[in-house]
Amino acid sequence: MRIKRTVEKLVNQYKTRNPYEIADRMGILVQKNRLGGIRGYYLLYSGIKCICINSEIKDIHTEYTVMAHELGHSVMHEEERCMFFENTFYDKNKYEVQANRFAAELLIPDSIIYENPGMTKSQLSQLTGYDERLIGFKKL
Repeated sequence: MRIKRTVEKLVNQYKTRNPYEIADRMGILVQKNRLGGIRGYYLLYSGIKCICINSEIKDIHTEYTVMAHELGHSVMHEEERCMFFENTFYDKNKYEVQANRFAAELLIPDSIIYENPGMTKSQLSQLTGYDERLIGFKKL
């Protein structure tokens, strides 16, 4: 539950679930660039936290998922170099799983699930606009 608590603290501190707003308030440099097959990455360069998002992502929910995932890396894996390739989002790597959980907790409030008891992941995905696999990372 450490990840959930970390997200709750950030949401309470910054009064938003928007990963771009949180990153801005935390002083994280965010850029959008054409990255080919890379959806996004986080790196720490000369003490400066940087997140780069692929500017060719057209779906806002996918973009926010990538941004929240990379924000998770910046919060939890500060010293690691983390790249979010097309197929690594659902990788079983410990760091990727943690960043996915962070993204799910940030983007999908518990209230959505509590207010819609009995909904399947597919139905919650349709309701929120987020990928069904992201919803699978929620911890209640």
